[in-house]
Amino acid sequence: MVVRKGQELELEIKKLAFGGKGIAWSEGLTVFVDQTVPGDCVLAKVIKRKKSYAEARILEFVEFSKDRLNAPCPYSGVCGGCKLQFLKYSRQLWYKEQHVFESLAHIGMQKDLVVHSSIASDRIFEYRNKMEFTCSDRRWKLPDEMVQGIDGKGMAVGLHVPGTFYKVLDIKKCLLQPELGNQILSTIREYIKNSAEPIYNLHNHIGFWRFIMLRHSATKDLWMVNIVTSMKDRKVLQPLADLLSKTYPTISSVVNNITAKKAGVAIGGQEILLKGEKCIVDCIGPYEFEISANSFFQTNTHSAVLLYDVVRSYADLNGSEVILDLYCGTGTIAIYLADMARSVLGIDIVSDAVADAKRNCHRNQVENCRFICADVKSALLQLNFRPDVMIIDPPRVGMHKDVVQLVLELAPPKIVYVSCNPATLARDIALLKEMYNVVEVQPVDMFPHTFHIEVVTKLKQK
Repeated sequence: MVVRKGQELELEIKKLAFGGKGIAWSEGLTVFVDQTVPGDCVLAKVIKRKKSYAEARILEFVEFSKDRLNAPCPYSGVCGGCKLQFLKYSRQLWYKEQHVFESLAHIGMQKDLVVHSSIASDRIFEYRNKMEFTCSDRRWKLPDEMVQGIDGKGMAVGLHVPGTFYKVLDIKKCLLQPELGNQILSTIREYIKNSAEPIYNLHNHIGFWRFIMLRHSATKDLWMVNIVTSMKDRKVLQPLADLLSKTYPTISSVVNNITAKKAGVAIGGQEILLKGEKCIVDCIGPYEFEISANSFFQTNTHSAVLLYDVVRSYADLNGSEVILDLYCGTGTIAIYLADMARSVLGIDIVSDAVADAKRNCHRNQVENCRFICADVKSALLQLNFRPDVMIIDPPRVGMHKDVVQLVLELAPPKIVYVSCNPATLARDIALLKEMYNVVEVQPVDMFPHTFHIEVVTKLKQK
């Protein structure tokens, strides 16, 4: 029997795909079913049929998996922030570890790998130190609201439905950020609602209010509010900044980023300080870091210590090494390793991040680190030394193939690769495999209830 679009199938979920969808098989065809976990048995309707796979939507549950939980968040299964709240945390860790192993085995062509058990996050809720919320002049309805015929008119300040740019849920409370963040968001939402300025329309790109970014210092318990708008208007924003500062004493910084770009990215070409300090300070281990609104910082402060301890262990330093840190960001890894190395050079293309890195060195009295703002490829072409250890912590897309080639030409004896994407990690490992052996791999969970996982990989030159 051929599986057809519109067909109803009874499916037993056998695996969990990277991305969070359950996997079943029907007539030899792979079928992906969202919001399911292995052990679920469902009646589902095929909504998409391709040559090698199909996608189906749940009609009803026939039997629930023993690993399934009742998700505490009302937006679970609809919002793009969490995909796995209804799966026991111990099983989340196990599946993430399997995704890492399978990616490295199949894409990276690695055999007999040592992939350690995932290191758990010490917090599974209220762990995020940064949240970005999108402003939209129309909110997307929850499934129950659609069934009841509730009107979806009205603004939204919230998170996107997965895979869409215009469907924004009006999030009243996100369990991944500290509770005070939800209160701050509520105050901002009410101010926007009563404002004369229009909320951004994601179709015609007209409107004033665009994004709200909240940063929390987990170690100092201070907050930064970044209000992203399409144009400059301090008369509108200053009263909001004053209100936030007065209402919430732990808000130490309110900034306004301005962008006219249509891209849905909460970064402005111009930044105005409205209240308090330009940066927020957080700690990883004994080190303090200044973080500006647009700079990268590990999203889970508490688990960042666990991650960096693995990096430090895999680097296996004796104090004589020269380290090259690619995609160094605000210098967190470089500074964390500096006391065990002769010198560290960090490279990053984001000027704000490099400026933060330099300030962070001064703040922590670290004198053997230096940072340059440049494209990694261009910087490697001009490098005049061979590092003893190379730290690679690229964005989700991994390294460009030209950068991989330059790494091979530099041929550092040891590489520690930190990745937030097992697939691109595996692709890059495959390109390095002729010169490097993978010694061991350690997944570190920085993102409970999501399918994301950080991975630290130790490579040694053959």
